[in-house]
Amino acid sequence: MTVSTRSLLNLLRPGSSRSDSKPFERGLEAYENQQYLEALRFWRLASQAGDPEADYRIGLLYARNEGVIGSLPDAVAWYERAALKGHTEAQFQLGLIYFNGVNATVGPNRPEMWRQSTAARLGDKAVNLHDLVFPNGIGVPRDIDAAFLWLSVAAEAGKAEAQAILGDMYANGQGCTKDHAAALRWYEAAAEQKAAAGEFALGDVYYQGRGVPVDFAEAAIWYHKAAEQGHVRAQVALAFMCLKGTGLPENVEEAARLFQSAAAHDDTIALYNIALLRLSGKGAVKDLDRAETALRKAARKDFLPAIQALAEFYALGTAAEPDLREAAYWYEKAAERGDTQAQFLTGRFYATGTGVPPSIRQAAKWFERAAEGGHATAAHNIAVFYLNGRGVARDVATAINWFERASEGGISAAGVQLGRLYSAGNGVARDQARAAEWLSKAADGGDADAKTAYAMFLIQDEPSAERLAQARALLTDAAEAGHPAAAFQLGGLHMGRSGGAVDVPAAAQWFKRAASAGHVEAQHIGATVFRSQERPQGSAGRRRLDRQGRGRRQCRGAVQACGDVLHRAGR
Repeated sequence: MTVSTRSLLNLLRPGSSRSDSKPFERGLEAYENQQYLEALRFWRLASQAGDPEADYRIGLLYARNEGVIGSLPDAVAWYERAALKGHTEAQFQLGLIYFNGVNATVGPNRPEMWRQSTAARLGDKAVNLHDLVFPNGIGVPRDIDAAFLWLSVAAEAGKAEAQAILGDMYANGQGCTKDHAAALRWYEAAAEQKAAAGEFALGDVYYQGRGVPVDFAEAAIWYHKAAEQGHVRAQVALAFMCLKGTGLPENVEEAARLFQSAAAHDDTIALYNIALLRLSGKGAVKDLDRAETALRKAARKDFLPAIQALAEFYALGTAAEPDLREAAYWYEKAAERGDTQAQFLTGRFYATGTGVPPSIRQAAKWFERAAEGGHATAAHNIAVFYLNGRGVARDVATAINWFERASEGGISAAGVQLGRLYSAGNGVARDQARAAEWLSKAADGGDADAKTAYAMFLIQDEPSAERLAQARALLTDAAEAGHPAAAFQLGGLHMGRSGGAVDVPAAAQWFKRAASAGHVEAQHIGATVFRSQERPQGSAGRRRLDRQGRGRRQCRGAVQACGDVLHRAGR
């Protein structure tokens, strides 16, 4: 399109220049009787006589697939004939088509499939055949410049809908330089004709302060005008203002009414928000069934907040008992759309077989995706999977990488795992300094498991008095926090393990505490220590010492035997 907007405006005059020729009227009568081919025949005659309305009507036949094979490219050809003669509606339709573009439809019995088939069979010879059958092509490329030109012409002619869209183009710099002042003029022109699109746009202008000072009260006035005409987006915008008390008094009931009105037109955001209000009973009668229905409608439109809410609805059993199959289904939908928490939960569902068939491979996939999104617990889980070769090939280096990420995210169990790996040289070079670094960092976080693990590291082999004292302090902190394994190990230290001073009463106290928490080894050894403490003194002193010696040996053996099961890294 090479004709400039200004030159085109000079050539054209608003309105239709159609004469009241009989062929056009007869074509209109045939059309009303659904005799579309007859209407086409008469309108062609009227078109030959220079009638732009006839050109426009023929374009409509092609656009609506009435009496002819539907073809927007052919419709465009007829619209252009009418538009160049000053037909405002044709100008507007051309602007819309060029603004959006029309892709060739692929499918059975569609022109594009035929074009591809003939091109494959005939090669270059197919070009002439294509031009003969579809002289105007089978698609319309998006052309913002042409859209701006034709919408400008239609807007100048007074087409309110064109004025509102032209305002949007100026506001966004589409086909022109961004110009908020020009956008405001066109919105006002459309609003003067009570066009809802123009009124809504003015609401946006004042709400966002686009070229004018922010004025919520003025925005509410324009949103209200558009909403009264049934403009769905205006109803949603006004509902939020009522809900939050922005620019007008807070009114949750009015917000619910507006959301419901917009939801009746299947507006996604309105469906989601009316569902939330019905779930809570705020502004609307609490109705879980209707809330669920609205959430489902919004979720099926791929609206992520609705998918998340629906998953939680079923997981918590908001309306009845939890439905974990439905919950797992919707959490996976959210996971597929990139929701990190949903990816983690989906991994857990597959790992435990909750709501889905158990699948370690699927669990690993979703844990890794969540970990890539920064989920620390998922990073720890996938690290364990790589370490053990579950759901993925065993890869200690990758496991260490994920453990480090999890530790940085505050998961102390990951630091414990790293400490153990470096201490034992499990799949990595043995490095006691790095082991101490990771275990110390984990213990500094305050976790009782981590403190116990670090303490056990400190008393391995033949610890110094300083390390033994540090281990005793760590175990005491963990035991005081109710950690039975720490209490058990502390009892062992008081029985002389690792060269510490023997304090049988203190050992008995800690074994008792561990035993009361269900620690089996503590129950066995504690009973031995208790009996030795309850027997009389005096001449049986040597036998008492012998029994204490046996008790210490039993304690050490039990401590050693349970060392590998005291701490769990998984959360």
